[in-house]
Amino acid sequence: MAASMNKLADTALEDIEIELFVRALKLRHGYDFTQYAPASLRRRVLQLAHAQQADTVSALTTRLLHEAGFLPVVLEGLSVPVSEMFRDPDVFKTLREQVFPVLASYPQINIWQAGCAHGQEVYSLAILLEEAGLYERTQIYATDFNESALKHAQEGIYPAKEAQLWSRNYLAAGGSHTLADYYSARYELLKLDQRLRRNVTFANHNLVTDEVFCEAHLVLCRNVLIYFSDPLQDRTLALFRDSLVRGGFLCLGTRESLDFAPSAADFTPVDAARRIYRLGSRSGKE
Repeated sequence: MAASMNKLADTALEDIEIELFVRALKLRHGYDFTQYAPASLRRRVLQLAHAQQADTVSALTTRLLHEAGFLPVVLEGLSVPVSEMFRDPDVFKTLREQVFPVLASYPQINIWQAGCAHGQEVYSLAILLEEAGLYERTQIYATDFNESALKHAQEGIYPAKEAQLWSRNYLAAGGSHTLADYYSARYELLKLDQRLRRNVTFANHNLVTDEVFCEAHLVLCRNVLIYFSDPLQDRTLALFRDSLVRGGFLCLGTRESLDFAPSAADFTPVDAARRIYRLGSRSGKE
């Protein structure tokens, strides 16, 4: 009984420390994590403390307030820059087969990849657009609040050990060549062909605090909303709705859904199982 009570007390103290850490991050640096899903945020803060060999979360707070250069470490630890080329390949195949033919009707195509992490899905999209003959008239805006992740994405350099998985994903997504056509390998690293970057703009954008980024025909934000609280999910989905042209498309992660969001009435499913939706006439857009 005593051990159980001590554990509860330790957890309660940790919760206080985490709350103070999050408040310090917002007040000192302007990054607001107060609306992130509590369980996920707690786990990531404790993982950050472990990685930094900090005895307490309070020790992280002290460094955050007083140590120059610690903020990028915190943002890298709290964000989730994990992805792969053609992740969930059936989603990319559906985009290629059902969304790209509609996008082809526009003289200029704008795509917003929100929460682009290290850029794997941005380059996946560029490859399929290239193969569909659409890339020359497409502008991709790839955004994230994590400057370190954005730098990694711009470099387009990844571990070569991922090549086999990515090649399988590419073929399953309907790729018409071989993925090796799009990268060079050296020293256990692969570097994606820089021509894939020619129509990509990487930019800092925070879904928590920033407003509409661009007028888009397609918005992709995959496996980001699962880390947000319900109110923040609603805000973000409304942001995407307001960013889309009438008839534009929204692609979410396979564990995410519009089902219970206030903006759900504005969208119709293109492929509900793959979380691809289209902005309809009820959105109020002309």
